[in-house]
Amino acid sequence: MKQGSSDYKLLTGLFFRLLPFQVLLIVINAVNGIVDSLYASNVIGKTAMSAIGLFGPLNHFLYAASIMFVSGSQILYGRYLARNREQIHGLFTVNLLISAGLSLLTSVILVTGVLTNATCILVSQEPDLKMLNQYILGQAIGIPALVIGQQLFAFLSLENQTRRTMIASIACFAVNAVLDHLFVVTFSMGTFGLGLSTSIASWTFLAVLSVWYLTGRSEWKFSFRKCRWKDAPQIVRLGYPGALSRFVEMFRCLIVNGLVLKYVGSVGLSAFAASNSLLAVIWAVPFGMVAVSRMLFSISIGEEDRRSLIDTLKIAMTKGMMVMCVIVALLILLAEPLTQLFYRDQTDPVYMMTVMGFRILPLCMPPAMLSLHFAGYTQTIEKKAMSIILPVIDGMVGVVLFSFLLIPLMKMNGLYVSNVLNGVLCAAVIVTGAWLSLKRCPRTLEDLMAIPEDFGATEEKRIDITVRNMEEVVSVSRQVMDFCGKRGIDSRRTYLAGLCLEEMAGNVIAHGFTKDQKKHSVDIRVVHSGNEIILRIRDNCRAFNPTEYAATMEMDDLGRNVGIHLVLKMASRISYQNLLGMNVLTMRI
Repeated sequence: MKQGSSDYKLLTGLFFRLLPFQVLLIVINAVNGIVDSLYASNVIGKTAMSAIGLFGPLNHFLYAASIMFVSGSQILYGRYLARNREQIHGLFTVNLLISAGLSLLTSVILVTGVLTNATCILVSQEPDLKMLNQYILGQAIGIPALVIGQQLFAFLSLENQTRRTMIASIACFAVNAVLDHLFVVTFSMGTFGLGLSTSIASWTFLAVLSVWYLTGRSEWKFSFRKCRWKDAPQIVRLGYPGALSRFVEMFRCLIVNGLVLKYVGSVGLSAFAASNSLLAVIWAVPFGMVAVSRMLFSISIGEEDRRSLIDTLKIAMTKGMMVMCVIVALLILLAEPLTQLFYRDQTDPVYMMTVMGFRILPLCMPPAMLSLHFAGYTQTIEKKAMSIILPVIDGMVGVVLFSFLLIPLMKMNGLYVSNVLNGVLCAAVIVTGAWLSLKRCPRTLEDLMAIPEDFGATEEKRIDITVRNMEEVVSVSRQVMDFCGKRGIDSRRTYLAGLCLEEMAGNVIAHGFTKDQKKHSVDIRVVHSGNEIILRIRDNCRAFNPTEYAATMEMDDLGRNVGIHLVLKMASRISYQNLLGMNVLTMRI
């Protein structure tokens, strides 16, 4: 039996179990971008690649809007889950309505911009302008499906419907790949065909995800009657710091594109678009980690679980960082083979510009891991100043500042180096922020987090225990009773706390551990809060709701399940929820 970081291994397993599905969503979008880029560069020509690069700022805006709604909703989800689950129906409804409204408005504005030729502010020369307009028209058809689909994906992940999200993602990729070839090669539809294939793929993605909700099997239902319009400003308020980096990246792209065109030419945009399209697949890994961390952050904050909050960031910054460093090393080694996917003429200037992109740009990923996760953490815990300052510096200020200095001197290499220096600047900002908050130099990861002192239960007010077998269950009762005695809890409630935990932890090991061949553990957390003893049992076994089971027990079952029956009578309040595939049972005495 282990005390201290009791749920660290449980969280680690959960982190890496959820990660592939979050990465998959981003990877599919990135792979679709690579497929588009391959057809653009090899079939249509370098001018088509410039069109894809020029559309980049608009893509950043759409992704930012989607992330704002997702992250804001996830934070509220974590709070409602711990306090009032029924409010999640209204949250789900208003999320879809505001997402649909913004995405439809964006499509209308883009089409209007093409029809009025307002897009000439992005590029004025032909044939670049024509190809950009065609690409925008093709993409505009699928924008509502793209944004709404990402919202459904997030809610399905919270319901642990990972298989359906995987099927939807694979279907999206397959449709886009087939239609790219059909529209571009067979029907010669140019950049409009590229955009249209992506739009149809997005609608396919949305259709697969929607089936779960249309059949009525989802836990959260779309309901105008339960719609919580007051959640809309809350979603934006809580979500915009997470999207701020993407919003300002739109302006960063416009500025950087202008600098590249001025000092390098359109060939520089083609090189940058090629390297970025492939690296977007790799960026799915840190962005996927951030998505998982944000979910775990929001739940930890909703439960006021200080230890899990720290452990989540520690997992990302140790095991997650190791994964990223290995990936970065492989990218640098494979720079030339990756370049040859797009350009094969080694005498063409675009070839070496792309090679250097693959050699330098990956170096910004490890420091970006730090800034992205801290931005997600400060957003979720509502550290307002840092949750705004860090995304603005990371998303625009750092890269633009260094680009103005280095692109005139180093051309494309200057842009690549600027991205690396941006990561170093963000790390310095994080350390400085913690230093100012603590009034001393931060020495540990926990110091860098600068968690408010009044957040969650302090160490003297809680006890954390991990149980892995039935032999350890026997001593749990004594440890909990000793803890309650030291906290001055009366003898009756002290006895009940020990008995409840022994009964329920033993039930998990006796029945949950034997359902499969996987390794399991039970995380026990006891908190003395006010006049209450809060007992939480968390495990990674198959879903089992003891309160529902007790409600359906036949009279003959009562004798065989006396433990559950007694606990339900002894606890003043008991609640169960399945969070991201984990059973979480909370009892109050």
